[in-house]
Amino acid sequence: MFMTKLTIWITGASAGFGKATALKLAAEGHNLVLMARRADRLAEVEKECQMSGSNTLSLPADVRIQHDIEVAASKAVEHFGPPDVLVNNAGLALGLDRFDLANPEHWNTMIDTNVKGLLYMGRAAAKYMIETGKGHIINIGSLAGKEVYPGGHVYCATKHAVEAITKGMRQDLFKFGIRVSQISPGLAETEFSTVRFEGDLQRAHNVYKGMQPLTAEDIANCIHFVIHQPQHVCIHDIVLTPTAQATSTLINRTGQ
Repeated sequence: MFMTKLTIWITGASAGFGKATALKLAAEGHNLVLMARRADRLAEVEKECQMSGSNTLSLPADVRIQHDIEVAASKAVEHFGPPDVLVNNAGLALGLDRFDLANPEHWNTMIDTNVKGLLYMGRAAAKYMIETGKGHIINIGSLAGKEVYPGGHVYCATKHAVEAITKGMRQDLFKFGIRVSQISPGLAETEFSTVRFEGDLQRAHNVYKGMQPLTAEDIANCIHFVIHQPQHVCIHDIVLTPTAQATSTLINRTGQ
């Protein structure tokens, strides 16, 4: 049990990595601020965390809207004080079409969420962390931030941006005692593919067919490990994939 109670902000907390991370940290009694667009789903996660004994505040917010983030950050600080940790998790992929056939609205949504949303949220937390002289920002990247695959042009670009922003944040903020880390998962079975393929459950299922993907809990375990390092230790990046995945396109599937 980690004895120091932390105030931890988590974006994209209504499902997937964010929800799994919230539940894991709630079990240790940390103060949690949960942010996501879907207020009903967020309220359910808030209740689950409170049942574990955590003081939890849910704040419906869209990371794509800077004003939403500034208002949510202000409310969070008013309720719990400045954040110790930000889990900058909100993100998504849309489409897997060839570049010339892709939907530009998908590009806009991915760039606004994965890049601009990450920036807005990171800036909002960093301001308070600088004032206290400590803090930890954990950006959720992807194996797609290390490689590029067919149909992944803009999604991969946004996750390459997360890697660059993470490095830039670390260089700008380390002098204030702020740690900046990245978690970069490969194939993980959450709502990710269902969102990517706009509700086509069969196509989403086929992404993980014949192999054992990562789970949301696997990523939550990594986030937990990074947070719980001593103050003098900063883990820059953790890259994790299923054992059956060597690269974005090299996957060992049973029967193939």
